[in-house]
Amino acid sequence: MKFVVSFFLAITVSFSLHAQQQSFQDWLEELREEARSLGIGDSTLAALASLLPVERVLELDKSQPEFVQTFTRYTNLRITPGQISRGQNLLLEHGALLNQVRAEYGVQPHYLVSFWALESNYGRATGGFSVLQALATLAYDPRRADFFRNELLTALKIIDGGHISANAMSGSWAGAMGQLQFMPSTFDRYAIDGDSDGKIDIWNSLPDIFASAANFLSQSGWRGDERWGREVLLPVGFDFTLSGTGVRKTVNEWSDLGIRQVSGSILPTADMLGSIVLPAGASGPVFLVYSNYRTTMVWNRSTFYALSVGHLADRLTGGSQIQHMPLDERALRREEVLELQQLLNEEGFDAGSVDGILGSQTRTAIRGFQAGRDMPTDGYASYALLELLRAGLN
Repeated sequence: MKFVVSFFLAITVSFSLHAQQQSFQDWLEELREEARSLGIGDSTLAALASLLPVERVLELDKSQPEFVQTFTRYTNLRITPGQISRGQNLLLEHGALLNQVRAEYGVQPHYLVSFWALESNYGRATGGFSVLQALATLAYDPRRADFFRNELLTALKIIDGGHISANAMSGSWAGAMGQLQFMPSTFDRYAIDGDSDGKIDIWNSLPDIFASAANFLSQSGWRGDERWGREVLLPVGFDFTLSGTGVRKTVNEWSDLGIRQVSGSILPTADMLGSIVLPAGASGPVFLVYSNYRTTMVWNRSTFYALSVGHLADRLTGGSQIQHMPLDERALRREEVLELQQLLNEEGFDAGSVDGILGSQTRTAIRGFQAGRDMPTDGYASYALLELLRAGLN
C-alpha cells in the first residue's frame, strides 16, 4: 500500500516539475496566438492578460474524497422534501415555457426540472469561479492539458460570439458553466437561443436553459413517450450475473424471469428494453432502467446521478419514495478501496490498477470472488466484503 501511494506521489512531483519548464506567461502567449489563428478577436483575447493560475482549482482537481459516497447519502443530499416542493412549484410557474420546449424537443417538463435541480439547485448554485481562470489553470497543468486547452479555446469562442462577457462567464472549478453546468464544448454543440435574442445565455435565461438542456437530451437519444425506469422486486434465486447495464431484456422477458413492480404486481406488458441496476448491492433497492436512463448517463456517467434524476422526476409528479433503501450502508474510505483492490489482486481476481476507483474491472473482480463463495454476485464493494477478503488472507 505504501508503495502505491509513493508511486502516485512520484508521478505528481514529476508532472509538477514538467509544468514548470515553461512559464505560465509563455504558455499563455502561445495559447493567445493559437486562439488568434482560429479567428478569435483581439478584444476577446484581451481577457487573457489578467489570467493567473488559481491554486485552489488545482487543490480541488487533485483532492480525493475521504469516503466513497454511498447511494443513500447521495440521494439524501439531493432529493429532499424542500427540493421536491420547490421543483413542483417551478413546474407550475414555468409550465407554459416547459410545455413549449417539450413540443419542440420531446423532453417532458418534470425531467427538465429534475436535471436543473441536480445540476445547480434550480440555478442557485452555479459555481463562483471565473471559467477562463479555471480552464487556464487546468490547461497549463500537464495531466489533462489537451482536454482543458480545447475547452479554454471554446470558451473564448463563446465570448467572441457575444453570448457572454469574460467577467460574467462563471462556473465550477472545472469550468462547467451556468445553470446547466455545461462544459464549453457541450455549450458549443448543443446550446440553443431559446428566447431568440441573438445570444445564448445559460446563466440567466430560462428559455435558453430549458431549450439547451432539451436539445442535448433529444440529440443524445431521449424518448419523450417513455419513462426512465422504476424500482422493482427480484425473485428468490435471481441470477445476479444478469444485473448491470451490459444485459438488456424486454420488460416482458424480465417479467417472465419473475421481476415485479415494487408493489408486487406484474410489470406492464411492453417490449421496451431494460437493465437491472443495483446501486447499493443485492441488499439495497433494485431498478429496472430503460433507454432514457442510458441517455441520462450520456449527460453524466454516474449511476447515482442518473438514478437520482429519474427518481426526483418521479417525485415531482407525485411518485413515492424509494422503498428499499439500506438502513446502515457503511461507506468505504478511499484507503479501504485501495486495500480492497490490492486484496482482490492477491487472491487472483484481477481488479486492475490499485487506484481507489470502483470501476468495471474492480466490480468484475468482486463478482469473481463472490461466485466462488456462494454469495450474490452483485459486484458491490461493501465493508463486509472487505472484511471477508481480510479474513481470507490471515
